[in-house]
Amino acid sequence: MYLKKSDPQVAKLIAAETKRQNETLDLIPSENIVSNSVLEAIGSPLINKYSEGYAGKRYYAGNAVADDVELLAITRAKKLFKLGDEWSVNVQALSGSPANMAVYFALLKPGDTVMGMALSSGGHLTHGSPANFSGKLFRMVSYDVTKKGFLDYNEIAKIARKEKPKMIIAGATAYPRVIDFQKFSNIAKEIGAFLMVDMAHIAGLVAAGSHPSPFLYADVVTTTTHKTLRGPRGALIFSRNDHMIASKKNPPAGGPGTKVSISRAIDQTVFPGLQGGPHDNQTAAIAIALSEAATPAFKKYAKQVVKNAKSLAKHLQQLGFTLISGGTDNHLMLIDLTNRGLTGKQAQDKLEQAGIIVNRNTIPHDTRSPFDPSGIRIGTPSLTTRGMKEKEMKEIAALISDTLTKGSLSVIQKRVKALCTKFPL
Repeated sequence: MYLKKSDPQVAKLIAAETKRQNETLDLIPSENIVSNSVLEAIGSPLINKYSEGYAGKRYYAGNAVADDVELLAITRAKKLFKLGDEWSVNVQALSGSPANMAVYFALLKPGDTVMGMALSSGGHLTHGSPANFSGKLFRMVSYDVTKKGFLDYNEIAKIARKEKPKMIIAGATAYPRVIDFQKFSNIAKEIGAFLMVDMAHIAGLVAAGSHPSPFLYADVVTTTTHKTLRGPRGALIFSRNDHMIASKKNPPAGGPGTKVSISRAIDQTVFPGLQGGPHDNQTAAIAIALSEAATPAFKKYAKQVVKNAKSLAKHLQQLGFTLISGGTDNHLMLIDLTNRGLTGKQAQDKLEQAGIIVNRNTIPHDTRSPFDPSGIRIGTPSLTTRGMKEKEMKEIAALISDTLTKGSLSVIQKRVKALCTKFPL
């Protein structure tokens, strides 16, 4: 209401993006649709406050409400993932990459060896990409998936025994199968390494019981709060209070042998180590999303996300598409387009013209560039939020196939819009 009068140019852009989201099928696995309550919190007066520090220990006055907001988010996070007092939660990290950076800087020294999934096999930039801080500041050792697209835990153990990393990262951005956190834990314990689980993609599934939980096995768990968790952009860092490490910041009464908990080290790294004041409006929106994720409706939603992904995978395979690992256990799948005579970028661009939004993605052992790889990555979180089920997945598989083969683009665009109209945001 105010924006149209005060800045019609920005208002027009927001309206255009809202229209785009309404009229397209979003199959990007890392995207979702937040509730109106989350939107309201993001745009609330909480954005006006500066809250450097932590609850009860702020550097500015006037933070009583900000303290309550932060403590509420922490309480809800622990409740959602069924955690006891041995776990702490930091809700201040601004997004997933800064959260992962905080873990590196809290637990390691530059130059230490870290092992994570190779980006080309489905890992994340912060798991060791040479272009990222992780690859620039630490000695990164990567593990790959097999030619069929599965994690080989015996091979991962062999690499760990040889390289002796100080931290092992379990988690992915493009792995369509269940991750066995217990096996990762066994490997980490054998060589005396920290185990960090990055569950950003599957956090909502973990919360709903649709994917095994990492909390029995990890020292640290990080996650974004969007993706399958269906909240605002943001992050959470879960860490153990009962695991101690050498302090990098000795208190006045301490000495060289002073130790602190992992959680304390991470808090000190987030603030003041990496950032200043948190975004209180974002923290409130996270608290709302965590409450929503604790409802029976969300549990039903998360189960439907997996059902939809399996259904979409099945119908795509029936139409002749090649899926990495032969299917999916979670919310996403990787399509190898080599037998289609298309690159990932060509497919992404053509599908976008039809109103189907995907992202180009490397496939395991890809011989092509990440800028124009051999595959695309698709997922079902956003479609499921709109209320779509298995019937619609069959229709969407046909739309994808028609777009990339013989279909008339104008006809497909109409079919896409018609489907979107049935399931408004």
